[in-house]
Amino acid sequence: MTKPTSGSATQPTPGSATPGQPAPADEPPADRQTAVFKAFERPQPVDQPTTTLKRPTPPPARSNPGNPGTSASTFVPLRRDEKSEVRATPPPSASASATGTKPTPPGSTGTSTPTTTPPGYAGPALSGAERTRQQPMPPMPPLDLLAELTNTPPPPQTPVRTAVRRVKIWTPLVLLVLIIFAIVQALRPLPDPALSLTAPATFTFDGAKLDLPWPSEGQGAVEVEGVGSLGKYGPGKPAPIASVAKTMTAYVILKDHPITGKQVGPKITVDKQAGEESNRPDESTAPLQEGQQYTQKEMLQLLMIPSGNNAARLLARWDAGSEKAFVTKMNAAADDLGMTNSTYTDPSGLMKTTVSTPADQLKLAEAVVRNDVFREIVNTPDIEIPGIGKRIFNNNKILAEPGVSGIKTGSSTPAGGNLLWTAQTIIDGQNRRIIGIVMGAQQATTLDDKLNLAIQNSLKLIQASQDGVTSAAVVKKGEVVGVVDDGLGGTTPVVATKDLKPVGWAGLKVTLKLGDKGTKVPHTAKAGTVVGELTIGTGDGKVSTPVALQKDLAEPGFGAKLTRVG
Repeated sequence: MTKPTSGSATQPTPGSATPGQPAPADEPPADRQTAVFKAFERPQPVDQPTTTLKRPTPPPARSNPGNPGTSASTFVPLRRDEKSEVRATPPPSASASATGTKPTPPGSTGTSTPTTTPPGYAGPALSGAERTRQQPMPPMPPLDLLAELTNTPPPPQTPVRTAVRRVKIWTPLVLLVLIIFAIVQALRPLPDPALSLTAPATFTFDGAKLDLPWPSEGQGAVEVEGVGSLGKYGPGKPAPIASVAKTMTAYVILKDHPITGKQVGPKITVDKQAGEESNRPDESTAPLQEGQQYTQKEMLQLLMIPSGNNAARLLARWDAGSEKAFVTKMNAAADDLGMTNSTYTDPSGLMKTTVSTPADQLKLAEAVVRNDVFREIVNTPDIEIPGIGKRIFNNNKILAEPGVSGIKTGSSTPAGGNLLWTAQTIIDGQNRRIIGIVMGAQQATTLDDKLNLAIQNSLKLIQASQDGVTSAAVVKKGEVVGVVDDGLGGTTPVVATKDLKPVGWAGLKVTLKLGDKGTKVPHTAKAGTVVGELTIGTGDGKVSTPVALQKDLAEPGFGAKLTRVG
């Protein structure tokens, strides 16, 4: 048996029947029917390029039901790829034989559907629309191949290209940071302006150093209040001070029961002890009688002018309840004043254990003379107090001398002669207070002589100090003495509004201080605005001149705000 060959017709053998005609009766029928294959004409190419079709794998052959034992060709359509479906317009037909189109049957519209078959295709002819619709799109080339075909390869990396790329990336970020930084700097609170001294910070008075007539024994010191020390002599060690201790008694009483001006204070009744002590011959006393009443001011006069020990003890009991309690107050007050080398054991100073130094006593004197009632009392040479029956006299015999004014005498065998004093001198029309003390005058026979020796030595020191203290023009009006510093590098000059003439003496070095008088310097102000003061000295010895802006004071500019780091 000969098997049919795909794509060609089987040649008839002699005596066989022609297809479509009945077999001759004299010939026996074939043992098996032979399949007839029709050779299809090769289709003409379409006007659009198409991709190569992949012949599908034919399914397993099935037996022909009409002729068992034979296989029949079965058409398997191409898989339809809807995603890559191509809709092509069929080409115009030239002739049915050339294109494979079917003739238009009678009664049709005159159009024909082209039927094309791929080369070697054994199935029925396909129309152009069917063929195109079932024909899959060609596979896409790989992406890297597309990139190679369509993109220009990047240029090679070089240090310059890398630097340029980094500049492009970082420049906007840097600019943003700079803008934020500038805004923050501009909005930050401004520092407080401050005054700074540009004039020399110190000034030394012309001339040779002042040399005072110091005593050859004992110890002492002299100073100009608020200016400085004129000098001192002796060891400067704690020693008995006798009735000079009553200065601390008066200070504590006025501190606990202050009176000023015309005030006289409450009444104080003389107790039995004070009356009995009035007759003691071995100490200075005030003529007091039990039951009498004196004002606080009168009792202070009896304490300081005749130096009554009994008045001191009476005041102590009246103030603190007991002498012991009052002594505790005296030592506490000394500590508050910085009298580190002083010890008080009684309110009158009669005990030799009550000791102090010249430096400590000058601290006490400077504090207590600020009270006007006290100054009035210690400057009194003599006084008549109602109820005493006689005029009482001050033991300080030089109160009548020009400029001499108190404070307290004191004498005892252990202490010798002592005088704590103040004096006045007129400098540039103003009173200047000089404070001094002479302690331990012993070169005399009696206590009165020792006290008088201390008083005379003090007078010599007073007169030499009055002659040696002077003034000098340290700063002239209109002179630039400092600047206002705005804290960001800007400065505005300030000038003195009047002459500055401190008190001093030959060889003294004084210090200049520029301050704002407790008020803040403004950020802006007109020229001539007073913004502070220039001072020399302290307390009553202080001299000063206001300082004003030489030109307008303005806030720092934007550049200064931008560049500040603090």
